[in-house]
Amino acid sequence: MNGDEGSMAGTKHHDYHILPPDIAPLATTVGAFVFTSGMVLFMHDMPGGSFVPWAGFALLIAAMFMWFSKIVKEAHAGDHTPVVQLHQRYGMILFIASEVMFFVGWFWAFFDFSLFPSELAETIGGQWPPKAIEAVMDPFALPLLNTLILLCSGTTVTWAHHSLIHGDRDGLKKGLWATILLGVLFSFIQAYEYMHAPFGFGGNTYSSAFYMATGFHGFHVIVGTIMLIVCLKRTYNGDFTPRQHFGFEAAAWYWHFVDVVWLFLFVAVYVWGGWGYPTH
Repeated sequence: MNGDEGSMAGTKHHDYHILPPDIAPLATTVGAFVFTSGMVLFMHDMPGGSFVPWAGFALLIAAMFMWFSKIVKEAHAGDHTPVVQLHQRYGMILFIASEVMFFVGWFWAFFDFSLFPSELAETIGGQWPPKAIEAVMDPFALPLLNTLILLCSGTTVTWAHHSLIHGDRDGLKKGLWATILLGVLFSFIQAYEYMHAPFGFGGNTYSSAFYMATGFHGFHVIVGTIMLIVCLKRTYNGDFTPRQHFGFEAAAWYWHFVDVVWLFLFVAVYVWGGWGYPTH
């Protein structure tokens, strides 16, 4: 084989990225299995329940850091061709679709309890909210404030995206900073709301459905805020270009998804779910 043939043998003649063997997927799988199994031990007060979940969680986080750092290096190496980026977008769309179905389950439970209270007469007294609930959250107090905060954060992350596309790095940083601060403010206000709520978790279907739906949304806000913090760090590192910035785009899509879910929660759970009931 001469020199020309050798150089041709190592040339890639397609737009796909063929991944080499890696331990990250296996480590992620093991971490997820140990974490979920440990949570079962914890919930049933079985031996190992106090440390197995933490061991699995630590392994899961370490594997995620390892995997995501490799993806960033692949982007710098030019492996994320237009075709690869298109498939990454498909993957993010499917992930968000799965999250949508996750919240559909909580909304289904809430509407099932509220629209057919007579079927649960023994547990909720045949009315909605149940008799055990003396007062509900005032939707036009802190929940309305949080709605305005999330709507504003949707505009700031769009500002950041627009700035990135047009090469305005300063606008990108300011938009990300504003979005992150608004996300943190939302989380603090929701925590304050929970601490002063007129009802606790559990005991009846209303409080359980309320905290599961709004609480898991709050968890998604925290995850989205972490994603944006990572994007901000990468921005300061000089990452992202107007033509290649899927990491930021995925975080922005996720944040808009969080905004839309909150609008449905505000209207369905806070406003409609307690309409005409005494407010706290």
